[in-house]
Amino acid sequence: MTIGFPTFLRLPAATLDNLPDTPVVVLGAAEATPYDPARRSHSADAPGAIRAASQQFAGQVFQHDFDLDATLLVKGERREAIGVDAGDVVTEVQDAAGNRHRIAAAVEQVLAAGALPVVLGGDDSVPIPVIAAFDGYGPITVVQIDAHVDWGDTIQDEDNGYGSPMRRAAEMPWVTGMVQVGIRGLGSGEAWQHDDARGFGDQIVTAREWHRRGADAVLAERPGGERYVVSIDCDGIDPAVFPAVAMPTPGGLSYEDCLDLLHGLAARGTIVGLILAEYVPDRDDPHRLCAQIAARLVTVAMGLMRR
Repeated sequence: MTIGFPTFLRLPAATLDNLPDTPVVVLGAAEATPYDPARRSHSADAPGAIRAASQQFAGQVFQHDFDLDATLLVKGERREAIGVDAGDVVTEVQDAAGNRHRIAAAVEQVLAAGALPVVLGGDDSVPIPVIAAFDGYGPITVVQIDAHVDWGDTIQDEDNGYGSPMRRAAEMPWVTGMVQVGIRGLGSGEAWQHDDARGFGDQIVTAREWHRRGADAVLAERPGGERYVVSIDCDGIDPAVFPAVAMPTPGGLSYEDCLDLLHGLAARGTIVGLILAEYVPDRDDPHRLCAQIAARLVTVAMGLMRR
């Protein structure tokens, strides 16, 4: 594991071999399974950029957070009451199998310590090893914010790449439910992929349906008491709000929509893991506003998880 400073939200740095008693552990994962092993992930620099963006409000964690509807940290509490930052999993673009192993092993160490993982991606294939690590810690329901269904099978001779995370997740016995929110446009594959998803029981919620029905109606279809691993692929967010992605697609969720989903999930069940993927720093504006949005979503999710 490696860590750059500052840590996310100025949380204490920690090592996976000696985690303190803490509710949440932040990890970075630059890449898992690229289609081109000669090129770094488009999101390889995202974990550091998101950590840097969190410094803009890290000094305000004792103030009331209207997005969380609570105070993240009460005066007198130590920051490890929020969580710790265990740095970045070491990844190498030429070693996809090793990347998946190291990411899954790191997340499993977090779970074995009794904490919940928050993974800052990193490319769109990172969710596969993160969800794989929940073997023995299920059952879980995967909730994905994304423009794309990600039910591809083998693409460019690779079955663990960017287009396949949800198909691979559905093959894991501990994944007993799936919700995908924000689906729209082209790029999600042929109709058989969507048929397979629905055959599994995947609740596919298009962006239009989400805006028409709202969070309460969509989540009312879920049973209570589920344990959610939330995967936020940043292209699920409207590119008018969050343009710094590899495949911007018109429409999608607003920042407030993402908050409504996170709060709705926490009210109905328990968020036991978070992955944020496909933020592309090179496509952000000079002020790194997309990185700040990503950091704010992670912060609110952490606040809900520690409850």
